[in-house]
Amino acid sequence: MGLLSWFQGSGPSGFGSSSTAEQVTDGVDASDLTAIVTGASSGIGKETARVLALRGATVIIPARTLEAAAKAKESLLEGNPDAKIEVMELDLGSLASVQSFARAFLSSGRPLNILVNNAGICWTPYQLSPDGVELQFATNHLGHFFLTKLLLDKMKATASETGTHGRIINVSSSDHAMADGSWLDLDTINDQSKFRGLLPYGRSKLANILHVNELSRRFQEEGANVTANSLHPGVILTNILRHIKLPGFVFSSLAGLAKPFFKSVPQGAATTCYLALNPGVKDVTGKHFADCNEATPSPHARDGELAKKLWGLSEELVQKCRKPT
Repeated sequence: MGLLSWFQGSGPSGFGSSSTAEQVTDGVDASDLTAIVTGASSGIGKETARVLALRGATVIIPARTLEAAAKAKESLLEGNPDAKIEVMELDLGSLASVQSFARAFLSSGRPLNILVNNAGICWTPYQLSPDGVELQFATNHLGHFFLTKLLLDKMKATASETGTHGRIINVSSSDHAMADGSWLDLDTINDQSKFRGLLPYGRSKLANILHVNELSRRFQEEGANVTANSLHPGVILTNILRHIKLPGFVFSSLAGLAKPFFKSVPQGAATTCYLALNPGVKDVTGKHFADCNEATPSPHARDGELAKKLWGLSEELVQKCRKPT
């Protein structure tokens, strides 16, 4: 437990920064639910998958390689031999891979109640995806946008057939606040001269929030029994920071000094699991959360017109970049 957690109490939900994923889902029976958790081979994604499976859900773990997904499954089964976990291959940086994953999942005939768009990369060197889009934006937003689009009908059908509402959760970051709305075109996204520090990551995290806001608006407009929310998990030491170029001993020393002020992985996964399973947010949609309570994101993240503009750009990029199959 980080030192800051000792000084921060719970909010209206009854939970707070020191709450863990197990605590916020205590007593929930998810045995009839199926969830997809991207980025579940490590970090808070793996903890999210563990706790959803602990509560009885069938959890699909997609990873860039089946080997990575299989290792995660093996590790989770060691702690819970009865866990219902399946693995599939998915590279969110490639729209062709996203399409292949969605086709394979949909052909299985499985229902889909929960989609956790958790996977992310941060502070990578400048690089374009196979589809020609800056890699952090491609992986953190565009891949998830396309994945969600392809799975929407299945989620709506599952909700209609079972009477259990679907939940879509986008894991964002407080770093979304460093981005404004001036970058929403491919030329700016791909401009290497503007690629510096955490700004590209912040843009992708702003996109995560705007994505679910527009998604939620559309759900409400059509009366779909599906909710969509975003969250900031807190600051956690996970391998999302693996691209920071520091000597190993320097990174370890800095991490050791900062660790008391960071959340643990079980605490970092709490808000995701809260939004995925807790009955207290059953009908809540289009909101942003931190520490298992509603939070106010940046003004740009609350801009409905900006959300519509991002949606249009994302649709355009998917059409432009997707290769015929």
